[in-house]
Amino acid sequence: MKLTLKIWRQKNAKAKGQIVDYKIDGIEPDMSFLEMLDVLNEDLVAKGEEPVEFDHDCREGICGMCSLQINGEPHGPDRGVTTCQLHMRKFKDGDTIYIEPFRAKAFPVIKDLIVDRSAFDRIQQAGGYISVNTSGNTQDANAIPVNKHDADKAFDAATCIGCGACVAACKNASAMLFTSAKVSQFALLPQGQIEATDRVLNMVRQMDEEGFGNCTNTGACEVECPKGISLENIARMNREYFKASIK
Repeated sequence: MKLTLKIWRQKNAKAKGQIVDYKIDGIEPDMSFLEMLDVLNEDLVAKGEEPVEFDHDCREGICGMCSLQINGEPHGPDRGVTTCQLHMRKFKDGDTIYIEPFRAKAFPVIKDLIVDRSAFDRIQQAGGYISVNTSGNTQDANAIPVNKHDADKAFDAATCIGCGACVAACKNASAMLFTSAKVSQFALLPQGQIEATDRVLNMVRQMDEEGFGNCTNTGACEVECPKGISLENIARMNREYFKASIK
C-alpha cells in the first residue's frame, strides 16, 4: 500500500505545531497502525530526520497509551479497538490519513502526537481507591457476598483503560465517562461503600479543576470508547453525586 500521511509535528509544549506530509510505501494490510508508524520512523531515521513521537506500550489494547486522532476519530475508523489494534486493512491503497494528538485543554501536547494525560491520574488519586482493614482482624474478600448483576456491572466499569478517547470524542472535552467508570466500579461493590460519599465528591471536584468540560449527552464518548464503557455509568455517578451532596 502507498499512503500519504498528514501528521501533526510539534517540537515541544510551547512550540507552534503544524501538519507535515509524508509519503510511505510498502505497507501491508495486516500491519497494525503503530507498525505502520514504525516503518515511517525507520525511514525518517535512515534519512537523518527526527522520528515522529507517539505513545505506545503494550500494543495489546490494555494499557491505553496509544492515543491518536486518526482522520478525526479517536483510535481511528474501527470500533471497539485501540490504535494499536487498528489494522491497515481498514484503509485503501492511495489513502490520505490525518494523524493528530488528542485535543483537549486538559491534555496538553508534550511533543508531536504525545499528550499529557496525568489529569486522569489526579482524578483517580482523588478517590479511586478503597479502605482495607489491616488490623489483623481482616475479612477475606471472597467471603463478602456480591450480587452477580452488580459484580458484572462493576467489572464492566473497571475495564476502562484511561486512554482518553472519551475526552477526545466529546465536543466539550468532558471526562465524565472516565470518571464515572472509576466511581462506578467501587459504588457497585460493598467494599467501596466506606469512601462512597467522599469518593464521588472528590473525583468530580478534581475533574472540574483539571479543566474538562461538561457532559454533552450526545453519546460520542461511548461510541468511540475501545472498551465500550456505557453511558449508564454517567447516570450512576450523577445519582451518587446527588446522594453525597445532600448528606
